[in-house]
Amino acid sequence: MRDETSTAIRLDAVRLTLGQSEFFFDFGLDAGKITAIVGPSGSGKSTLLNLVSGFEQPETGRVEIAGRDVTDLAPAERPVSLVFQDNNLFAHLDLFTNIGLGIHPGMRLTSADRKVISAALDRVGLAGYERRLPGSLSGGERQRAAFARALVRSRPILLLDEPFAALDPGLRSAMVDLLAELHAETSATVLLVTHDPRDVIRLADHVVFLENGHVVVNASKSDFLARTDVTAVRDFLGTTAIAPQSP
Repeated sequence: MRDETSTAIRLDAVRLTLGQSEFFFDFGLDAGKITAIVGPSGSGKSTLLNLVSGFEQPETGRVEIAGRDVTDLAPAERPVSLVFQDNNLFAHLDLFTNIGLGIHPGMRLTSADRKVISAALDRVGLAGYERRLPGSLSGGERQRAAFARALVRSRPILLLDEPFAALDPGLRSAMVDLLAELHAETSATVLLVTHDPRDVIRLADHVVFLENGHVVVNASKSDFLARTDVTAVRDFLGTTAIAPQSP
């Protein structure tokens, strides 16, 4: 029998065809871990997140979260939060409203909710920014606001699709550190899509490597970094200084 108490996400023989691309996923991920989803462009990384979040529906198979079949549930009904590369903030709404929508889509907020929003902004280094519009912020500040919105939702699963890709090196490093701190505090299950081997080394407990819509490697970080026998993995790691690391 499967131990559903420790399995946060399971894709059970999930098949999907998008245009000429075919995807097949059949694996589970443990709760409370940061799992890096990596692989070449077009390998299925974002598609995998979309299946977990509900923005894509499998043709066959099941998507389970904490042992519950969520295959037919809409994205809003699933216990997940998402942070995208473009941060997905509404340009005409101030940060307080952008983040408050994460708590209630109709902005029917209690006084406690309002305190939670201000506390989340403070936690990501944006205290006092409640009335700022996204357009007045730097890229790093907008991404921090997106993390604040994920914080107030308090969902057990956080999906991140290339959240650092558009940031300059200094901001990128700060956001990587922030994600590590937030994970230590919340123990959420995190799926992080990235093209950067440094994210794997710095953040991941586990790695799923995709190629042509299929899982090639599903392993702990230390085991993944040792898989130089797989050409696609070796190409991904490139010249990055790699040494086996503690999971």
